[in-house]
Amino acid sequence: MTSETKRPSIRERIRAIDPGETVIAAHFLGDQAALLLASGEAVLAGASDRRVTLHEGGILDSASDGAVLVTAGDDGRVVLLDAKGEPRMVHDSGGTWIDRVAVGPSRSLAWSAGRTVTYRPEKGEAKTLALPSACGGIAFFPKGQRLALAHYNGATLWYPNVAGEPQKLEWKGSHLGITVSADQRFVVTTMQEPQLHGWRLEDGQHMRMSGYPGKVRSFAWTHGGKFLATSGASEAILWPFSGKNGPMGVNPTMIAPAAKAGIKVTQVAGHPAAPVVAAGFADGLILLCRIEDGAEILMREPDGDAVTALAWRADGKAAAFGTESGKAGIALL
Repeated sequence: MTSETKRPSIRERIRAIDPGETVIAAHFLGDQAALLLASGEAVLAGASDRRVTLHEGGILDSASDGAVLVTAGDDGRVVLLDAKGEPRMVHDSGGTWIDRVAVGPSRSLAWSAGRTVTYRPEKGEAKTLALPSACGGIAFFPKGQRLALAHYNGATLWYPNVAGEPQKLEWKGSHLGITVSADQRFVVTTMQEPQLHGWRLEDGQHMRMSGYPGKVRSFAWTHGGKFLATSGASEAILWPFSGKNGPMGVNPTMIAPAAKAGIKVTQVAGHPAAPVVAAGFADGLILLCRIEDGAEILMREPDGDAVTALAWRADGKAAAFGTESGKAGIALL
């Protein structure tokens, strides 16, 4: 008997979906899952499944607040999709690639095209900011209208509605994804190198989180913002952020080990209401793991098909996944 079959399993609770192509991201809009596809389409999976076209080309980035989904395309468009499944074009650059998007408080949006970042409130005029280099990632602060923007040699913190120069956070190298802690005290970026870099905003203290065998491509906050879960290793790496100093001087928690040596975690997602992390692997394995004691539940057996998308529903009672070869499903918990 293998270690996989010894774990408690929820495989029988999965409803299979057949997108037919690579699933590049997963989100939930209300009770239905939105699976984004390499072709520029989305599969909306609820009581029934249907496909909608979002872009005439590839989807380069996406973000959701659970009520709306915003996508960026290489067709130069920013598209908003609501829970009714009705896409609406928010912006058309005329062909310039939209690289990154984000959804913020009060349904504000932000997107980037090269070095230019655009902020658009739900009501009012859009504003733009030119960065020192191409934007690698966008994140809204959890409260208020403030943006964290990753780029080469650091990050920029921007209040679009406040006059004055944005705050610069410097660290050499190429900064890609970016996120802000729930208490708004820390900003963390993924980097071109296999590591994370962070800043404690109250005093600018640097935080270097390294030791990964591969690049960190997926990260997610756990319930309450206590940990930042990350991919890039053979198990999910969780950096603590509940203390005054965040991860500084503290070892990370490691949970959900791979079934075979050398297989890396490709996707992580934090449960919205419990201390649980979903981890998807390059061999197709998906584990649900409790942080406090490492207890595991098998969601999907490894089949050699890398997990490329993973998301929880807002109530934590369902999870959606997608794979590189076009398999997908929703698990009801």
